[in-house]
Amino acid sequence: MTVEVVRNGESDARPRWRALIMAGIATAISLAILVGLGVWQLQRLAWKEGVIAQIEARAHGAPGEILPEAEWGAFSKDAQEYRRVLVSGEYLFADEVAVHGLLPGETRGQPLQGNYLLTPLELDTGAIVVVNRGFVPTPLLDEAARPEGAVTVEGLVRASEEQAPFVPDNDPAAGQWFTRDLGQIAQAQGLERVAPFYVDAVRDEAAPADAWPRGGATVLEPPNNHLQYAFTWFGLAGVLAVVFVVFSWKWLRGREM
Repeated sequence: MTVEVVRNGESDARPRWRALIMAGIATAISLAILVGLGVWQLQRLAWKEGVIAQIEARAHGAPGEILPEAEWGAFSKDAQEYRRVLVSGEYLFADEVAVHGLLPGETRGQPLQGNYLLTPLELDTGAIVVVNRGFVPTPLLDEAARPEGAVTVEGLVRASEEQAPFVPDNDPAAGQWFTRDLGQIAQAQGLERVAPFYVDAVRDEAAPADAWPRGGATVLEPPNNHLQYAFTWFGLAGVLAVVFVVFSWKWLRGREM
């Protein structure tokens, strides 16, 4: 009888030890995933800080010339975007496009609804660079300034936009634009020799507060929450480790009793 009792005890203990071992394996896998995500966010943090530093250096440097038309085919977003440039020509207001957008924090901290005016600028060579002249509130769209003759624009080089998730499709026939897609704009307006980038005009600080359009549309400080995300993943890993230790300690205490 004694031998049989011991065997039954060993038989009963095996599933319990197996459960603890499986819990340990699951915890180890989960910890590896959480720590990996935390490390990945730290790597993203280093990358984002490099991007921000690059934006600052380019956007606040002395303005230079745009990429020559002969090199437009080799345009590189990584190499050219956010460069501060000067570009001269005459606006083609008949081909102007109003892209729906928001101006952050203008009405008691709430975004102001309106449009960004993307106006083709014809260079003296006949080529075209689209200029984002800035934001205009919807009711004032027809009253926006439209200077005639030759102008010189100072701004930042921006790449053509890709349609973001949940953003409606552009509808050129209805004059409804939601994405700054240079290819669609050129096709809809029948434009040729259009640069593969546009220029975001900087804000004229000397202009009256009620002057429209208002330049300075480029966001120079993109969100950088990667350190917070890293702490979150590492924190979850720490909590999981503590939970497993407490669970194991209680399990072993139960075995001793």
